[in-house]
Amino acid sequence: MNKQTFIDGSKSGLQTVWTLGKIIFPVTFIVVILQYTPVLPWITDLIAPFMGLFGLSGEAAVPLVLGNFLNLYAGIAGILSLEMTVKEVFILAVMLSFSHNLLIETGVALKVGVKLWVVLLVRLGLAFISAIVINLVWSGGQEIAQYGMMPKQDEAVSGWGSILLLAFEKAAFGILQLALIVIPLMIAIQIMRDLKWLDLFSKWMAPVTRGLGMKENTSMTLVAGLTIGLAYGAGVMIKAVQEDGVSKKDATLAFIFLVACHAVVEDTLIFIPLGIPILPLFLIRITTAVVLTIVVAYVWKRNEVARERKLGYEQTH
Repeated sequence: MNKQTFIDGSKSGLQTVWTLGKIIFPVTFIVVILQYTPVLPWITDLIAPFMGLFGLSGEAAVPLVLGNFLNLYAGIAGILSLEMTVKEVFILAVMLSFSHNLLIETGVALKVGVKLWVVLLVRLGLAFISAIVINLVWSGGQEIAQYGMMPKQDEAVSGWGSILLLAFEKAAFGILQLALIVIPLMIAIQIMRDLKWLDLFSKWMAPVTRGLGMKENTSMTLVAGLTIGLAYGAGVMIKAVQEDGVSKKDATLAFIFLVACHAVVEDTLIFIPLGIPILPLFLIRITTAVVLTIVVAYVWKRNEVARERKLGYEQTH
């Protein structure tokens, strides 16, 4: 590895941290503060009456709100504070797999160029539809869930000074965590780019990306999102759109795929302490991602062909 490769990779990493940090820091800061105000309880009370549609009790609104405003770990902590059946916990796990950390991950998706309505429709739509289907199809899971372990609870915080300090600490830690992941990742990608390994990797992944309706240069985006998640993988997506010629269409298809199964190993394994079957959870995410992306790509292509035919007709008449 020459010096210039390291410099270019580091610059790219720092630029990505700056781009995503401008979203992650303020959102984390504000949401942590909201935890100690009546706002989040008010939102929870507002959606509690609708929980029956998904086969859930009203109190299940608590982990849903925490998971969507914060992250999966907050949602799991909310689940562990309640006594629920295996079926209820499984439904919550599936919903939170599709829709969590909604504010931050929506923000970084918009940076990639994905439209807001696509983000919300796909994430919330998958969460709602999957919950309704599971509730209607699965008649088992009525036994009380046995939780394996409890997460570390935050110490009691009182006073606005302590709340603001805690919010700053969590937001700053989010940026530090982002930097520790993204900067080495960007250096590694720069090395692979300079050594022409990315070209080989794209060719190896070509059947998968083509099968999902995307071009070969989308492969790094998919792998990054599958392994390290949507928020951190967005750094690779942004770089790919800017430098590798990934089209807005392919970026949107990649996002739709990754919504269903980003960080698929990590996000599935962290549900083990909840005492639910995780293999079905894993298969639901993978199957949904593949089917949804192929369907959207097919419809998109048909619309493109129809527009081209209409344009050609208008030009000849």
